[in-house]
Amino acid sequence: MAKEIAIGKRAKISEAQQYMLLSVLGASIILGAAISFISHFVQQISFNTEVIMAEEKSIATYSNIIETTGTCTKPSGSIYSDEELDKCNPNSIEVSQVPNTLRSNIIENLAANEALNSVPRESNTDCIDPDTGKSFTYKQLSEQYKKAKGAADLQEVSQRFKSCSALRVIPDALPSYKNEEALLASLNKIFLESDWTPESISPGDFDSDLETNLSEKVYPLSVNLAVEANSGTTMTVLNNLERSIRDFDIQTATIEWGGDDSLILHARANAYYTEESAITETTQEIKAGGVK
Repeated sequence: MAKEIAIGKRAKISEAQQYMLLSVLGASIILGAAISFISHFVQQISFNTEVIMAEEKSIATYSNIIETTGTCTKPSGSIYSDEELDKCNPNSIEVSQVPNTLRSNIIENLAANEALNSVPRESNTDCIDPDTGKSFTYKQLSEQYKKAKGAADLQEVSQRFKSCSALRVIPDALPSYKNEEALLASLNKIFLESDWTPESISPGDFDSDLETNLSEKVYPLSVNLAVEANSGTTMTVLNNLERSIRDFDIQTATIEWGGDDSLILHARANAYYTEESAITETTQEIKAGGVK
């Protein structure tokens, strides 16, 4: 009897141990699954937070660029809403509505430069005042801008501002594309101002040796020039070349005495143009664990 009781107790203890082992195993599985789920949930939260922060940073950057350049009037909040961007029309915004922006500073300061505005724009008939036959002054352009009504009228006057004011000096000095005809026209104007007609003028060939002296986005426009005139006229031509808005870099030159106060000049010079600047969007890929 005692032996049977001992065997029964041992069986119950063994059974209890099995139940305990199964319970611990089940608890371990549940705990592992819970830890795995929590870890995945935390990663999801972290990833979504990174995405949201990146989006907010991009939106804030765009808003800052728009506000700084004066493309739209100031936002009602810290950033532009979709509704404000939909209603924004740069052509209908006056400079007085965007003070202390890049747009206002350019029109109120650079475009107002009297020395640069004194340069005539005979080649652009839109820049000529029909009443006086002379180029519009900054004051006249500014008055036209103030009196402009509606988006179309304001856009037309804004374009005239770019083409006829001192702002035109930028593309005149460094064009955004290769235009040999415009270069030769600029030289011809210099010769007319010097009261001299050139013997010959033609585009030159690019000198590859100069490539190392130029930046990646600035390229040369070469021209060959021959001048045969008295010493005073020749020096006037050279002085007017030096005073030109266009940057003429004389590479080679020979001057010969032609007799009877005559100088013969043969020169090869470079003007320059640059690639047109463009703003491009960049794409940022975000993966769990950091930005890639």
